[in-house]
Amino acid sequence: MTAEIINIGDELLIGQVVNTNASWMGAELNKAGIQVKQITSIADEASDIRKALDQAKERVDIILFSGGLGPTKDDITKKTLAEYFNSEMVFHEPSLENVKRIFSVLNFEVTEVNRLQAMVPEKCSPLLNRTGTAPGMWFEQSGKVIVSMPGVPLEMKTLMSEEVIPRLQKHFRLEAIVHKTVMTTGMGESFLAEKIKDWEDNLPSHVKLAYLPQPGIVRLRLSAKGSDKEALENELDQLLRRLEQYIPKAIFGYCDCTLEEVVGKLLKEQGKTVSTAESCTGGYIAHLITSIAGSSAYFKGSVVSYANEVKIEQLGVLQETLENHGAVSEEVVKQMAAGVRERLHTDFSVAVSGIAGPDGGTEEKPVGTTWIAIAYEGGIKAKKFHFGPQRDRNIRRAALAALNMIRQELIQENYFAL
Repeated sequence: MTAEIINIGDELLIGQVVNTNASWMGAELNKAGIQVKQITSIADEASDIRKALDQAKERVDIILFSGGLGPTKDDITKKTLAEYFNSEMVFHEPSLENVKRIFSVLNFEVTEVNRLQAMVPEKCSPLLNRTGTAPGMWFEQSGKVIVSMPGVPLEMKTLMSEEVIPRLQKHFRLEAIVHKTVMTTGMGESFLAEKIKDWEDNLPSHVKLAYLPQPGIVRLRLSAKGSDKEALENELDQLLRRLEQYIPKAIFGYCDCTLEEVVGKLLKEQGKTVSTAESCTGGYIAHLITSIAGSSAYFKGSVVSYANEVKIEQLGVLQETLENHGAVSEEVVKQMAAGVRERLHTDFSVAVSGIAGPDGGTEEKPVGTTWIAIAYEGGIKAKKFHFGPQRDRNIRRAALAALNMIRQELIQENYFAL
C-alpha cells in the first residue's frame, strides 16, 4: 500500500513553522507497512487542495491531509473537501459533545464558531478528536482512502494513533516493512560504497540500501518488504553480519545512535575517564561528550588551547616544538594529549589541532589539515587528516574523528589501519 502526505498551511511554505508533522506521519505509516511515496506542502487555497488531491489519487492508495481544520475563516480544508466530494454539511453529535466537554473543562462558553467545528461532510466518516475540537474526516472513493486531520501536532498524532492507523490496518492487507540502520564513521560515502560494492550487488531484489551521509558520518539503511516480518528481520540480520566482514572498523552502531553516545557507554562500562585538549575544535569535542546525560561519570574536563601560549602554559607544549613544527603537527598534538591527560588525571585524552579555515592554510598545510592524538596508559598515537575547505564541516568532522579514535582504542582495534 502506498500513501501521500499533504500538509496544508501558508506558514509551512514561508518557513514560519517547521513541518514536523510530515516526518512523524511518515515514520508511523512505515511502521504499519505503508510506503510513503510523496510528501507535499500546499497553501490554504481551495484550488491547491483540489489539485493536490487529484494528483495524489493518480499516485497512491491513501491520502492523508493535515491542517486547515480550525474554526477561523482561513481554515478552508473542510469546506473544500465537502465541495470536492459533493457533500452536504451535517452536525456530528459526538463531536459537538466533545466540543462542549473540552470547553466545560476550560470553563469557557461554547460559541457558534465553536459549534461549527462539529459540522462535517455527510459523506465522510467522522473521527472523534479527543484532544481538540476539530474531528478528523475519513472519505472513501474509487478504492482510495482520503483522511483529513488537524494540523496541531498533538491532535494529529492522537488521531493517527487511535483512529487512522488502526482503520487502515483493517481496511487494507498490509505488507511488513522492516528497516535496519548501520552507523559508520571514518569513511566518506564514495569510499564506503566502493568497499561494500560486492555485498551491495548481491542484496536480494526485495532489499534496498540507502546511503544517508552527513559530515563525518554515513548512515546505511537496509529496507525490506514482505509478508513475514520475523523472516525479514532475520534476513536483514544475516546481511548485516556479512557487511561487518567488509567494514568492521567503520561500524559504530546499529541504531540511530550518536558516536558520543557509543563512546560514553564504552567509557562507563569500562570505568575509564577521558579529557580533551582542543585547538581548532574550540571545545566542540567536550560539548559532544557532555551532551550525553551521565557524562560526568567519565569526562573530567577540557583545555581549549586556541592560542600557542595556552598550549605552552596549560598543557606543557614546548616552545621549541611549536617553532620547529608549527601548531598543526604530530609533535604538538602528542604533547597536548600527554599534557591534558597528566594534568586532569584521566585514563584517556584526545588532542586536536588543525586549520579549520577559511583562512590560514598554506601549500604545505592547506585548510582542513588536522592532527589528532590520543594518549593512554600504553602510549600516544597520532593521525593526520585532510577534511576540506569548509570551516563548520571541518570542526564537526575533526570532533567525530577524535571520538572515533577513543572508541577504537576502547574496543582495542587498530584505528590506524583504516
